[in-house]
Amino acid sequence: MYGRKTEVSVGIFMMVGIACLVYLSVNLGNVDLFGSDDFVIDASFGSIEGLEISASVEIAGVQVGKVTRITLEENQALVQMEIKKGTQISDDTIASIRTKGVIGDKFVKLSPGGSDEMLGDNDSLMDTESAISLEELVSKYIFEK
Repeated sequence: MYGRKTEVSVGIFMMVGIACLVYLSVNLGNVDLFGSDDFVIDASFGSIEGLEISASVEIAGVQVGKVTRITLEENQALVQMEIKKGTQISDDTIASIRTKGVIGDKFVKLSPGGSDEMLGDNDSLMDTESAISLEELVSKYIFEK
């Protein structure tokens, strides 16, 4: 008794619903379906305690990228970062592992230098500062007294 009009309406409603789910999945999951013009750089750290994949990469408190991979190479943590297109990072930039707040998430802070040479895709940062371990500081303070 329902007409073809109802079937078409339900079909359109379902297509819109599926399109909305795909849109939300891509945006909330930070998925890049069509490739990006971002570039990748890496840095080696002695310790990245608490840093996780997808942690933010910031310059002056502004997010300019994210951590995409963490591996161990020659007893050093190699952190690969995807940086947004258009971000200028000089070759003397210092990468350090920092904490948001007192016990917040870890992130990579980039402190630009004064060099005119800019990093490109698959380049490496040479100057790094490892994560500060709160447990090690407390332990050192307690046991040295």
